[in-house]
Amino acid sequence: MKSSSEQSPVMVVVRSEDSGDREKEKKKNKRRSNRRSKQNSPNPAFSSQNDLRGESSVSVGNGGKTRCYTSSMGCSSSKQLELDLHVLSEHGPTTVSRIAYSSMPTMHVNEQQEDLVLSDLDGSMLAKSCTEPIVGGGPHGKLLPFHQFEGQAQSKIFAPYWSTETVNEALEKGDVFKVLFRVNAHNRLEAYCKIEGVPTDVLISGIAAQNRAMDGDVVVIEVDPLSFWTKMKGSNVPSNNPTAEDSNLHLEANGKVGGGCKGKSKMNLDLECADFGNSLVPQKGIHYDETACAGEVVHDNYVNGYHQSASESSLAVPSTGQDEVSNSVGRICAMLSLYPSKRPTGRVVAIVEKSPRRDVIVGFLNVKQWFYYREGCRQNAKKNKSSLSISNREYIEMMPTDPRFPKLMVLVSVLPDCIKKRLENEDATVEMELVAAQIDNWSDKSPFPEAHVSCIFGRGSEMESQINAILHENAICCSKFSPESLSCLPSNTWEVPKDEIENRKDIRNLCIFTIDPSSATDLDDALSVQKLPNGLVRVGVHIADVSYFVLPDTALDMEAQFRSTSVYMLRRKIPMLPPLLSENLGSLNPGVDRLAFSIFWDFNSSGNVVDRWIDRTVIQSCCKLSYEHAQGIVDGMIDTETCNTFGDSLPQLHGHFEWADVIGSVVCLHEISKTLREKRFDNGALRLESSKIVFLFDEYGIPYDSSLCERKDSNFIVEEFMLLANFTAAEIISRAFPDSALLRRHPEPNMRKLREFEAFCCKHGLELDTSSGNFQQSLERIKEKLKDDPELFNILINYASRPMQLATYFCSGDLKDNMNDWGHYALAVPLYTHFTSPLRRYPDIVVHRTLAAAIEAEQLYMMDRRMSLKARPGEEGTRCFTGICFCKDVAESAEGKEALSAAALKHRIPCPELLSHVAAYCNERKLASRHVKDACDKLYMWVSVKRKEVLLSDARVLGLGPRFMSIYINKLAIERRIYYDEVEGLTVEWLEATSTLVLNICASKRSVRRAGSGYYKALGEVAWVINPYDHNLEPDMESTKGCSASQHSDAILKSEIDPSVFPLTVRLLSTIPVALHAIGGDDGPPDIGVRLFMSSYFT
Repeated sequence: MKSSSEQSPVMVVVRSEDSGDREKEKKKNKRRSNRRSKQNSPNPAFSSQNDLRGESSVSVGNGGKTRCYTSSMGCSSSKQLELDLHVLSEHGPTTVSRIAYSSMPTMHVNEQQEDLVLSDLDGSMLAKSCTEPIVGGGPHGKLLPFHQFEGQAQSKIFAPYWSTETVNEALEKGDVFKVLFRVNAHNRLEAYCKIEGVPTDVLISGIAAQNRAMDGDVVVIEVDPLSFWTKMKGSNVPSNNPTAEDSNLHLEANGKVGGGCKGKSKMNLDLECADFGNSLVPQKGIHYDETACAGEVVHDNYVNGYHQSASESSLAVPSTGQDEVSNSVGRICAMLSLYPSKRPTGRVVAIVEKSPRRDVIVGFLNVKQWFYYREGCRQNAKKNKSSLSISNREYIEMMPTDPRFPKLMVLVSVLPDCIKKRLENEDATVEMELVAAQIDNWSDKSPFPEAHVSCIFGRGSEMESQINAILHENAICCSKFSPESLSCLPSNTWEVPKDEIENRKDIRNLCIFTIDPSSATDLDDALSVQKLPNGLVRVGVHIADVSYFVLPDTALDMEAQFRSTSVYMLRRKIPMLPPLLSENLGSLNPGVDRLAFSIFWDFNSSGNVVDRWIDRTVIQSCCKLSYEHAQGIVDGMIDTETCNTFGDSLPQLHGHFEWADVIGSVVCLHEISKTLREKRFDNGALRLESSKIVFLFDEYGIPYDSSLCERKDSNFIVEEFMLLANFTAAEIISRAFPDSALLRRHPEPNMRKLREFEAFCCKHGLELDTSSGNFQQSLERIKEKLKDDPELFNILINYASRPMQLATYFCSGDLKDNMNDWGHYALAVPLYTHFTSPLRRYPDIVVHRTLAAAIEAEQLYMMDRRMSLKARPGEEGTRCFTGICFCKDVAESAEGKEALSAAALKHRIPCPELLSHVAAYCNERKLASRHVKDACDKLYMWVSVKRKEVLLSDARVLGLGPRFMSIYINKLAIERRIYYDEVEGLTVEWLEATSTLVLNICASKRSVRRAGSGYYKALGEVAWVINPYDHNLEPDMESTKGCSASQHSDAILKSEIDPSVFPLTVRLLSTIPVALHAIGGDDGPPDIGVRLFMSSYFT
């Protein structure tokens, strides 16, 4: 590996010219620089920057003389530039001396403010006006990219990190803050950091300010003075400013997307914000600022302090500096109140914890440019009659598929042998291979991190390669279970031991059944219902007792904790527990005895719980119902008279029960669930979910189509009782063990974003009240008003979920002094946990152990009372720790404390410190599993669209401006952008007063874009234009993108979507036809491109 001292800052190598040519070039560059400066001047946050330059004479592979310029990119305002220049010059001038190399990348700065990009420092060509970097000599007169470093150390590009001692001292004083570093997926030069207590994220803009931090790092930041703060997007920005286009309505996806419970279509029962909206991951071009919506603006004041970050889990500063930190946060908040249109900015001074993603970056190797370089070397070797070998300083660029990560430089000499051999054979298909790399070093002298390839997945166009890459970058354990963990399980012939039957409540006589997707194999919850003589109805929820098999600190327990959660990908499951347990011994399969935790509630006629009890039980399920079966019973399609006509389509019944018992139970449970649901919403609970995408697969497991589906009443039956069970479990364990209960919290939403959503609805005549308890009722009224436009309501629900924060696990002892923060906002309950899915979630196993300890402590206490003759008549049945009424006096008594302590020790309840670590790790793994599901859903959609070649659809316009529009395609539940600025043959008229866009075809030809940075886009990149003269509706050949015309005609003839005509007039929320097609695969990340679907006689 090449040392950091051999790294070099960004340089541009140009061919030597005579003095007259050089003078002309200087004047030309000056004119271009002036134009860029004028174009960027309206928004100081994206001002153009001057280059720092040094010059030296060097030699390239062809022996010609070149001139070398050193360049550096600072932060995003002119004042910020001064800071960056100061930082870069602290250790000497940025000059180059005695450097010999073959080629280096060009630095490009896009003249358009929003897409400010260093094309090569960025690692992803985000700015559409940037050309490819060119350096050195190559075939056909082209210049070559960077491939080799040699020579002395260069001046530093980045500021050195602060020492640990300095950081700790500054944290205690409140001068800096520990935060989570989050990168904008649309522009890697923008990153955001959330400081707890501050309503607006801090912007970290530019590579110098980001100081080698990567997405997911825990960093320490210093906040800039007020004069450095930038305007927030959408705040009184002129209409020709690209950022103004987001101010109307731009649904910015933030990675919070839906995941089904059990991976089997069950809704995630705590309705956490990550499950709101549709089931796709954020798309390219979508803003990742979790607390700052596109269209917001912030003005801020100078504060010497920096903030502490609160992301999905809080990052706490040392308690000794809490007062100083609070004062600093208070000053920042005060400045935000005085200057509500400014956003605070800052810079990274240290990296506290590096993101695990640094070790699993997926991308493609850019081998063609290396081939050009090698060709030059080969010619030189032939000319000099010398041998050609791979230098230990030769690098190949790796382009990550995730735009949030920078380009990587991979040392050729350490590439896997299989790749090196293919490179030696000049196999250009290497760049189609999807690979993973691990970052080794990022020197303060290098614009790019160094890395090595750690894994090869296969062709990027193959679905299996992509799925393996998704699993790898999310660190999902796909290996087989260890022999040690498997040895902890009994054999597959295991039956419930007699002593367990004697020690547990035997309820095998009850009509108990499961309701799950038809393909489910891990059945961890079941239901029962009984009508009591006193008019009450007793409902039972029965959860697989996995903690009986997974004992604390065993090999199986450690492996389950490591995996933390099962991962579901529609056609594939990676279980948390071995299949012998998750699908057999622990699963509540029908017709066999199983161990369970059971909670019973007695409901009166009003749907109120008047009594409850919880215990470990032995059950036997009588049948496995699918959601379709349960829905048929609810709809009356399956009843006691018709059930015999269904034959084998109904599941097998076990035991002495008949279909009348099951049907009556489902009908009764449905009625109670409706009452519970109504009560929840009356109490302020939210239902922020839109239609879900369902994929259709062929016999080979390849998706070929998709459709939208709504959840039905049968889903809600299960959901309501699982929610109640989780709430009950949380109440019991938090009372019995207030310092060591594993709970789940959902914070209140970002109020500023919520107000923006409220303002949007008001603007369009939709009355919305987001106050506590009224949000859901208000949404229901809007739904009724938009009953003829369900697509728009889906969009609104998607947008309403954006202010929501993530729900997370936490240890109750960590927030013992802040019990108001324990609540779950979306569910409108003060306590919540996960108890109902122990076969697929490790936190549920921890909760089961805590519940078992509470039950045993209750029994120990009553046993002690009886033995000491202190028990009063009728007290034997008192449930002091698990009943509706918690006996606080008992819990605080000496006998009660002793019983709780003994039970906690027996069941090995983790101490608060250990439980906090478990909670944090489970949060991380849960988020990773959700990312896997979302990424796989996106991949399946890409494959299905690719098979169709072209998919025509209607789209709704969500954001509109002079450069691009944001659209929502309801058919696929995705959002995209269409850029129409600088398109050959297309005129754009933006009417500011009415926020109206008019697109039309023009005959004039323009070949060069402004600022001389490339060419105008072809019309076919923006619109798919068909000629109505052709009765077959053959498309314009320029728009076919390599697909056959017959395939396009077939897509048109089969579609009910009609094309628009020029001139096209577009307004906010307009419906326009679009053509979708698959892009990427072998040459980039899989994605879905979108173009306008147009008809014109003049193409």
